[in-house]
Amino acid sequence: MLPPIIEVFIVWHPQDTSGLQTADAIFKHFMHGPTFSGVIGGGIQVSFRSTPWEGSGTAPRPIYNSAHPAPNGIRPARFTVIVPLLGTELAASVEDETSSWCRYIAALQEDQARAPGEIGIYPFLLSGGATNGTKLGDILGGYQFVAAGRPEQLGESQLSMLCRDLTQGIAQLVSPDEMDRLTTFISHTKRHSSSEGEDVDALVDLVREVIGNTRLREYFDASDLQPGSDWDAELRGNASQSAMLAIRTDLYASRSWCQREIALAKTNGMPVIMMDAIGFGEERGSFLMDHVPRVAVRKVDGRWQKRDVYRALNLLVDECLKRALWLHQKDLSGERPELDIAWWAPHAPEPLTLLHWIGSQLASGVLREAEGALRILHPDPPLGEAEREVLQEYAKSTQLGRDIDIMTPRQLATRGG
Repeated sequence: MLPPIIEVFIVWHPQDTSGLQTADAIFKHFMHGPTFSGVIGGGIQVSFRSTPWEGSGTAPRPIYNSAHPAPNGIRPARFTVIVPLLGTELAASVEDETSSWCRYIAALQEDQARAPGEIGIYPFLLSGGATNGTKLGDILGGYQFVAAGRPEQLGESQLSMLCRDLTQGIAQLVSPDEMDRLTTFISHTKRHSSSEGEDVDALVDLVREVIGNTRLREYFDASDLQPGSDWDAELRGNASQSAMLAIRTDLYASRSWCQREIALAKTNGMPVIMMDAIGFGEERGSFLMDHVPRVAVRKVDGRWQKRDVYRALNLLVDECLKRALWLHQKDLSGERPELDIAWWAPHAPEPLTLLHWIGSQLASGVLREAEGALRILHPDPPLGEAEREVLQEYAKSTQLGRDIDIMTPRQLATRGG
């Protein structure tokens, strides 16, 4: 078992009654959903801090991090994430500077200031009065709150907004990539089928409007390509380094640049979410467009629905954090050489990505000295038996000429790995 990469601590006063519901929603997002269950156990953990630790009215048990490790030699997570839920009872308890709650909250801020690259604080406001002219506001008011604005009506809920903002903040804290904000590459075609009319333009406009209401940054070719720039190189560079939101309308799969953008994102291991907005149909489709999470986008009363776009964006942000976790687990696997993983595939392999990996490994000479079947590990969901057999036969037919053993962490665990 590898140690956890991230531990999320949710802190609230037990008499702020809405705190438990909010904490439970965050817990379910990270611990019960399918997205984060596909990494090796311990990739992300969520713990509550609310119950008094040393008698009635006292602060909860400590939050463990690299400076304050847990007892019994338990190794702290690589990153510590703290989510204070700011209610009026917490504010009242912190107001007395000699109270245990005041010392507790102040210590969180001091720890984060000491190690900003390891510890993140993401406050959420349960009550607007909790930080107005209070000691709690003095201590935590300098941090950008999550879900600070009002969610769009008919678009998303407050808890959906909270989970996306929090996931984005964590992804930006832990990502090995250099970034200040997650960027969404909008992949689309400007061409319409005869039955789509202006629907494609309306959907692209809606996607841009929704992204503008979030904390995400967009990359949109019509506005981001600058006069005189090498547009080919810039598009390729951004497609291979950004999280991709692909708008699949009737002609999308047949457009050569759309195919290139998807191929670049996949072979570089970037997250891709396919928005399925096919209006009438496709002539052939494309194998490049499959094997990624897909969200159905539909019209109601002649209008595209914002909630579909928010759902796709939320899933894209989750996939960004999942990728960052996977990259960190790959680094940690150096402590477990017996795992003998030849390829930590960030997504389930397919012929395109498998061919790209085989080519890069043969070119580097890494596989020349290896013996036996090569083990490939990827996050959930697992491949079907028929899919694995096709890839195994495909690998044998390439210059690799070797057996491959493809599995998820769960399947590895069942073998005692």
